[in-house]
Amino acid sequence: MPPSTDDVPGRRHPPAPSRHPIFAPLRLGKHRVALDGPLQLMGIVNVTPDSFSDGGEFLDPTAAIAQGQALAAAGAAIVDVGGESTRPGAPTVPVQEELRRVMPVLEGLCDALPVPLSIDTRKPAVAAAAIDAGVGMVNDIGGLGDAGMVDLLVEHPDVAAIVMHMQGDPTTMQLQPSYTDVVAEVAAFLRARCDRAVAAGVERSQLVIDPGLGFGKTLSHNLTLLSNLGALRTMVGAPLMVGASRKSFIAKLLGLPADHRDEGTYATSVLAALHGVEFARVHDVAGNLRAVRVAEAVVAVRPRRSDAPHGGKGTLLS
Repeated sequence: MPPSTDDVPGRRHPPAPSRHPIFAPLRLGKHRVALDGPLQLMGIVNVTPDSFSDGGEFLDPTAAIAQGQALAAAGAAIVDVGGESTRPGAPTVPVQEELRRVMPVLEGLCDALPVPLSIDTRKPAVAAAAIDAGVGMVNDIGGLGDAGMVDLLVEHPDVAAIVMHMQGDPTTMQLQPSYTDVVAEVAAFLRARCDRAVAAGVERSQLVIDPGLGFGKTLSHNLTLLSNLGALRTMVGAPLMVGASRKSFIAKLLGLPADHRDEGTYATSVLAALHGVEFARVHDVAGNLRAVRVAEAVVAVRPRRSDAPHGGKGTLLS
C-alpha cells in the first residue's frame, strides 16, 4: 500500500509559477469583488448554539447583525452567515430550523452592508431563500455534491459558490482520514466537481475552491495542504479560499482552546497571502488583516522578478 502523507511529512508538490492568471472579478449579486489584488478576508458569523469557536454567541439575530456590521467595518470583503455547525460530530440541522436561524440575520444585513453576503449551507432550499434575500455567494461544504445546488447556480449566474473538499461528512470526517497524496487527491476532487458543475451550465467564473482544512484531514494533511496552497490553486485553476480560523489543528500545534487560537490563524492567513490565495475565512478580521498587510508591505519592497509572465497575479513567494 502506498505511504500516507502522514508518513512523508516533507512531501511537496512542484511550486506554483511566480504569477497566476488573473481571474475575472467575482460576481456576488449586486457586488463585484476583484481577484487581482491582495488576500481578502471573509468574516464569519455563526448563528448556531454549538459551533466550536463562538457557538451561542450570535444566536440572537440582533447580536448576529451587529457582528456582521462589525466585521465589515473591520475590513471584511465578504461576510459569511451560517446556521448549522459543521464541527466534527455535529448533527444535521433541519432545513426549517436553519432557515429560522439565518433569515432574520440575512434580511437585516443585505441592505445594511457595503460588502456582499455569503450563506454557509449545504442545503439548496436554504441557499435559495438566502439568494432571494439578496445573498451573492453560497459557501457549500458539500462541494456541490447536491444536484439541486448546481441547478440553483445555473439559475443564478450572478451568484458565486465556494466548492469545498470534505472526506466523509461532519459526523464521520475525523474518525480516520486517509490519503495517499492529499494535495493531488484534494485537487482532483475539486477539479472534478468544478468540471461537473460547468458541464451542467454553471459558469466557471462563478466558482471558488476550498481545500477544506479540518474536514477529514489529520494535522499532517492540513500542514501539507497549507504548504502547497499555490500548487493546489494552479492544479485546479480557480480562485482559492482558505478556512483555517481557530481550527483544532492549530490547537494541536499550540495546545490552546478555540478562543486563544487567533495568533495561529494569523500565521495561516499570512501563508495564504504569500501563496497568492484570493480569500481567507476568519473570525477575527481586524487581527488577520493587520498580519497580512505587514507581510505584504515587507514583500512589496523586494525587486520584482523580470522573468515572470506578464499579465498575471504575482504571489508574494515569487
